[in-house]
Amino acid sequence: MKYKVIVGLGNPGLKYKYTRHNIGFMFIDSISKDYKLDFRLDKSLRCMIADKIVDVNGESYKLLFIKPTTYMNNSGECVENVLKYFDIQVEDLLVIHDDLDLPVAKVRIRPNGSSGGQKGMQSIIDHLGTSNINRIRIGIDKDGDTINYVLSKFPRDDKDKIDMVLDKASKMIKDYLTMKFENFMNEYNRNE
Repeated sequence: MKYKVIVGLGNPGLKYKYTRHNIGFMFIDSISKDYKLDFRLDKSLRCMIADKIVDVNGESYKLLFIKPTTYMNNSGECVENVLKYFDIQVEDLLVIHDDLDLPVAKVRIRPNGSSGGQKGMQSIIDHLGTSNINRIRIGIDKDGDTINYVLSKFPRDDKDKIDMVLDKASKMIKDYLTMKFENFMNEYNRNE
């Protein structure tokens, strides 16, 4: 059986639950409703983890959904632990994170590249020793003091736009599994 690891980046705790920086967690939570995921805390891997077996084009995949409990800036520690423990290659990893350089709710999918200043993504790149990491970047725009901005909640207009993206989260994961990555990337980069 093939494994795929889908990691949403964010900070643990109710205080951060609906903040801009937690868009990765929100993405995973949206999928969780559709897939009826049952998350459990894994202290050794330093994450909340849930799994789901799905059949795609006659092949079975075990999907591991991960929400690191390390806090954003140390996300790489969790991701490295998960890949090593389950013996999963980097090419079977997909990371979802916020992006200050994109307008609110704009989606950009890439197979590689720099972190663009996103510290959770940078931590993953540092721990895995490569920037060839599949990712879904979701725009949160930027405004003034970055730290306070990313840790604040979306105003209503922005939340409505973000909800439209989150409503497509499960379909995006299905397309990620069924399409060649280049086609998956082109589909969403063109349409968003």
